[in-house]
Amino acid sequence: MVLGTPRGADGSPEHALEHASARAGARAPILSVESLSLSLRGTPLVEDVSFTVAPGEMLGLVGESGCGKSVTALSVMGLLPTPPIAVSGGRVLFEGRDLARLPQSEMRRLRGREIGMIFQEPMTSLNPVFTVGSQIAEPIRIHEGLSEKAALARAADLLDRVGLPNPKAQLARYPHQLSGGQRQRVMIAIALACSPKLLIADEPTTALDVTVQAQILALVDGLRRDMGLACLLITHDLGVVAEICDRVCVMYAGRIVEAGTIEAALGAPRHRYTRALVDTIPSSNPPGRPLPSIPGNVPPPGARPAGCAFAERCGAALDRCRSEPPPWESDGARAFACWNPA
Repeated sequence: MVLGTPRGADGSPEHALEHASARAGARAPILSVESLSLSLRGTPLVEDVSFTVAPGEMLGLVGESGCGKSVTALSVMGLLPTPPIAVSGGRVLFEGRDLARLPQSEMRRLRGREIGMIFQEPMTSLNPVFTVGSQIAEPIRIHEGLSEKAALARAADLLDRVGLPNPKAQLARYPHQLSGGQRQRVMIAIALACSPKLLIADEPTTALDVTVQAQILALVDGLRRDMGLACLLITHDLGVVAEICDRVCVMYAGRIVEAGTIEAALGAPRHRYTRALVDTIPSSNPPGRPLPSIPGNVPPPGARPAGCAFAERCGAALDRCRSEPPPWESDGARAFACWNPA
């Protein structure tokens, strides 16, 4: 593909992103999201989203709140209520199986065993009336058929692996007796309990202080490397993505607008939204000056414009940006969709 290839047969987002991934040296993916579209009672939530994640790779999915990152992750896990939300197009392939069309009984066998997820807020994700040990042991007993004693022994090993001191004593504690960082480590232990092939981490450092954030991210990155996990990291922190991810997809108003290697997509972004995000990073600005911000808000589902959804917030928008969807282009290490690239 060359710059300026239009949308269509060879200019689809899926083709452009696959081309960029292949040129970047990506391995065969374990997860392939192909032109996924989700709708809520006919209103588009996510449109034409495509990306891949390979074993041992960490892909960052970034964007402001309301861009569709968590909804996309929940669709991979099959955790969206259907109805009212429906898959209106595309596929979610995990080792060749289309997760979007698997029966719930089959999805229950995959969740926790082959696909693990670290949810955004551990205090609301952990059950307050069950001990930490019982919650870690539950997927082990369900998926591997171990006895309660053996499952609790595995749970203690997992707590030790995620860095909780005195893990056997921690098994009898309840979530409210743990700090935020400790609860997040418990969530990681649950996600890794059955040695999954794919780990989805949805804002794993929400509401944690900076020191604990660094510890949790280092833990996830280390486990990913040690276990050869395919990892999808959802975050709004570009600094985190630049530090631990291999590739990045930038999402805006339900669509991927730029994707590629960290060096290309964040080091020299082409889409104006990616450029605006990078410009807000403190390290991108000289000391003593106010940090720039992006004016306006992400357009909600049902109120997205016909052309580029970022046009009304973009200082370099052309007339056609407001009326025509931009074509996908690829320069090998990244793909982007912008009429007036940075």
